[in-house]
Amino acid sequence: MHYDIAGLSDIGTVRSSNQDAVAWQLGQDGRQALLLVADGMGGYHGGDIASRLAMESVLETMAPRLQEPTSSYAGLSDDAIRMILQDSVTRANDSIMDGRAVDASLDKMGTTLVLAWVLEGRGYVAHVGDSRCYLLRGRRVTCLTRDDTVVQDMLDDGSIKAADVPHMPFRNVLTKVLGAPSSIQASYQCVEIGVGDRLLLCSDGLTNALPDQLWPDILDKNQDTQSVAEAMVNASLDNRASDNVSVVLLTRN
Repeated sequence: MHYDIAGLSDIGTVRSSNQDAVAWQLGQDGRQALLLVADGMGGYHGGDIASRLAMESVLETMAPRLQEPTSSYAGLSDDAIRMILQDSVTRANDSIMDGRAVDASLDKMGTTLVLAWVLEGRGYVAHVGDSRCYLLRGRRVTCLTRDDTVVQDMLDDGSIKAADVPHMPFRNVLTKVLGAPSSIQASYQCVEIGVGDRLLLCSDGLTNALPDQLWPDILDKNQDTQSVAEAMVNASLDNRASDNVSVVLLTRN
């Protein structure tokens, strides 16, 4: 078993700063990996600080686990793994709240977060906000996360249809974000990652500029992980991405 990972983040074609953060790390035995994307918000400096704090907190919390042999997690239930990921999310939220407490100018900062812990061919995904995780299998693209947005709530209850979304003035309003004073419960999903499958984490800058229906053609034209990640970001820039664009991509070989 072998994992290839690549990631990059671009400012996009409109924004004056990049408030996204991306990170990835392979486990010491090469049989596990951690991936994350955070999309910050809250002013010119607040967003990039929030996403960085979330990233650093998750890496600090999970780093000791990545040093353990993957076999040591063989007996863990999905619920136990979910609690480990929830602990990472809670600590990230606390880190942002601590940052807000010491600097009044950052009192509105927050961030989305999507993270995946890959163990022995299974991906365990936790997320808050509208950054997403996808499973790419051949030409099939499956979104594993549900956006925490007002628009998604309206879609789910039938108030609007998918065709209405681009015309909704509040389509980017989040219902859940890190940086809230109350306890934040992440959404959770697990998925089998077969040989040749890819796990993609991204900010909404990618999905808003490059709909996932267009991804299979990019996958057909690019084989290695780094090339796919770069091609997806470049395609979003060609489409005049109006937000920061971030991607972390894992391929199981």
